Amino acid sequence: MKVLLIGGGGREHALAWKMKQGAGVEKIWCAPGNAGIAAEAECLAVDTGDVAALVALAEKINPDLTVVGPELPLVNGIADAFALRKWAIVGPTQQAAQLEGSKIFSKEFLQRHNIPTAHMHGAFESAEAAYAALPSAKWPVVIKADGLCAGKGVFLAPDIDSAKEFIAGAMERKELGAGGLRILLEETLEGDELSFIIVTDGERYAPLVPTRDHKRVFDGNKGPNTGGMGAYSSDELLPEPLREEIIAQIVEPTLHGLAADGIRYQGFLYVGVMLTKSGPKVLEFNTRLGDPETQAIVARMDFDLAEVLADVAARQVDVAKYKWKSGASACVVLTSGGYPGKFETGKAIRGLREAEIVSGVQVLHAGTKRDGDRIVTSGGRVLGVAAAGSSLEEALGRAYEAAGKIQFEGVHYRKDIGAHARVGAAGI
Repeated sequence: MKVLLIGGGGREHALAWKMKQGAGVEKIWCAPGNAGIAAEAECLAVDTGDVAALVALAEKINPDLTVVGPELPLVNGIADAFALRKWAIVGPTQQAAQLEGSKIFSKEFLQRHNIPTAHMHGAFESAEAAYAALPSAKWPVVIKADGLCAGKGVFLAPDIDSAKEFIAGAMERKELGAGGLRILLEETLEGDELSFIIVTDGERYAPLVPTRDHKRVFDGNKGPNTGGMGAYSSDELLPEPLREEIIAQIVEPTLHGLAADGIRYQGFLYVGVMLTKSGPKVLEFNTRLGDPETQAIVARMDFDLAEVLADVAARQVDVAKYKWKSGASACVVLTSGGYPGKFETGKAIRGLREAEIVSGVQVLHAGTKRDGDRIVTSGGRVLGVAAAGSSLEEALGRAYEAAGKIQFEGVHYRKDIGAHARVGAAGI
């Protein structure tokens, strides 16, 4: 099997690393890839949002399977373009990808199919209308930009002044681009978040192991939101009764709702769940794997990833193939100083080899590139240090031991990934 993997972050490095282990995998291309992915695949420069360029690339290299990592090509219709040519691809259609591409589309879908979610105060196409709705909101209020905003489109507003400032930035100053031209206001849900991800061929589906992400940039869940500062996975994270409740009240109604709306969903479906006192509720949908959740999930996979993804593309999901290692896993994300605000790139990274020899650890590249003999930073999230262990304490200990061996100017990472689980892991 020859595989084309689209994307260039830590999620894609984890997928490339795992797929390369597949017995039937002969070749992997990654577009565009990064310095770490280059050890697993042939990296090809391409704009992941340019569907025409990706079609031209696939025509040239003729992969047996294409796997899409990020959301932008899905929202732009890559799955539709490949399906027209009868090319095997893992990823939902452009219409289905609106579950992530439009927060308003997603919220209306949830309401239409009576799937538990936060109450929406309203959706607005002008700043004036949004301002007018604020006095009647219950505080704090969640403000969501409708479109894709690179992880910066959700704001928990504690008061009316901060809400007005976010709305002005999104809708008047257009700081979030086209994704911020419409917004919605919804109630704030309280509880613990959970990432519940499934893979489906449109009829059958297989849940992946549960994960918990850490969005805020600083310890103690302080500071601005990011794309994700770390994640962990363990069976204890999701007791069986709760798992059954999420499947019965959210997952299956979502799949049935999509079918009722004439949308056959194929690929990964990420359900961001808030575990509230009144039961699990949907925070958001993503129409692809999470990052850094993928890094933690892959560390627990005990099956041939390329084989099961080929099954997904062929609409032949076999749930029995999905085997998981017992114990736990964790991923700690190392970022450039200043992220998610302004940061500098081109900083030399040291200690990668020393980190990778720690037992059970895999260093997964995100924002890196090669500069001569050096590997240097090229993005906000630079590396993900993933580790598996017999317990969450062991996995976290290994991840933090390895993270401590990596240095570059301005390096930052949270020291409390997984601390919510009260495991008292070494190094946090």
